[in-house]
Amino acid sequence: MTVKNPTQLAIWFPPLLWAVVIFTLSSLETIKVTELFFWDFLLKKSAHVLEYAVLFTLTFRATRRNWFLTYALCIIYATSDEFHQSFVAGRTASVFDLVFDVSGMNIASYIIWKLYPSHRKKQER
Repeated sequence: MTVKNPTQLAIWFPPLLWAVVIFTLSSLETIKVTELFFWDFLLKKSAHVLEYAVLFTLTFRATRRNWFLTYALCIIYATSDEFHQSFVAGRTASVFDLVFDVSGMNIASYIIWKLYPSHRKKQER
């Protein structure tokens, strides 16, 4: 099988690889990072934000700066990831975690929007 457009494959490889990383991490049983609830909570929720900020950034690049498609793909993936966790021993699906995932997407979106004004123009047309 030959790839008709190797550039497309190269562009989509990073977000797909990152999605595999997220899937792998969410397949692990819950581990307590620290005995102190606050720090354990903070580290785990920060991981959610970071994971999805990275996924949003990589997907935004792959969709050629399509804000709507990027959000749609990332939210669908985050939702499916939470659903997947409901089948993993010691894990549960949580709407609360989904809020942290979307927060990561929003942070990445804001940073992209502020740092790269050229990305704004595509939406304004």
